Amino acid sequence: MSGKIFRFLILFVFFSGFILTSRQSSAAQTTQNKSFSVGETLVYEGKFSKIIKGIAVVDLSFSVLQADDKNNFLIKSEARSKGSLLKLFRYSFLQQINSTVDAQKFQVLKTVKRDVQDKRVRDSEAVFNYGESRVTYVETDPNDPMRPPRRIASEIKANVQDMVSGIYSLRLLPLAVGKSFEVSISDSGLVYKIPVRVTARELQKTIYGKIWCFRVEPEVFGTNRLIEKEGSLIIWITDDARRLPVRAQINSDIGRVEVKLKKAAGVKGI
Repeated sequence: MSGKIFRFLILFVFFSGFILTSRQSSAAQTTQNKSFSVGETLVYEGKFSKIIKGIAVVDLSFSVLQADDKNNFLIKSEARSKGSLLKLFRYSFLQQINSTVDAQKFQVLKTVKRDVQDKRVRDSEAVFNYGESRVTYVETDPNDPMRPPRRIASEIKANVQDMVSGIYSLRLLPLAVGKSFEVSISDSGLVYKIPVRVTARELQKTIYGKIWCFRVEPEVFGTNRLIEKEGSLIIWITDDARRLPVRAQINSDIGRVEVKLKKAAGVKGI
């Protein structure tokens, strides 16, 4: 398998955990009565399959911390290649994303990312200025300090999320079968509008036993979407006060990725 395919896989795996908030529903949202709190940590495993049975290729983790200014959240996430991916395809990756989020309005303020793919390394920072309605993205190559930074600026409106803060904002929404939303996500300085539908309520096997979950389907694939390829993404989120994302499935022409919650700590109500 080529490095290009696995660059798509990295994006697929991250999106299994990062779905976004509705602009129209979240304008008045606050973190009061939130389904998560500082100290929560979620750990996932992703398996890739095409012809053979799924092989473990990635570990993911998400932790909610208090930011240095004490008024905001710092959500730390990491996706790291593992075992089979390294042995079978000799390909490795690491993505670390730190998202600073306004604790009252729950909109992203800053995204700091390190993206490592084999020997390729990129560091980036996106700063969200809602007063000026602009996100400014700067990317650098730490292995080549003389290389000019890549800069992108885009117009934004209120309540924009990045790929990490989005899953937490979704957990604040009153999910129900039949509801649909339009979401705004900023990635690498660009902004995308993505339709999201809650299509079913299904029983899922989880680390807590069998639990009823909402089946959520964001349209991230297609023309002018985040991923300009054919495919589908499904996320299952518990229908209870925790609103835990316990499973995701990504289908594409390169195969299927299954992501499942393996460990959890500091979960509200547990």
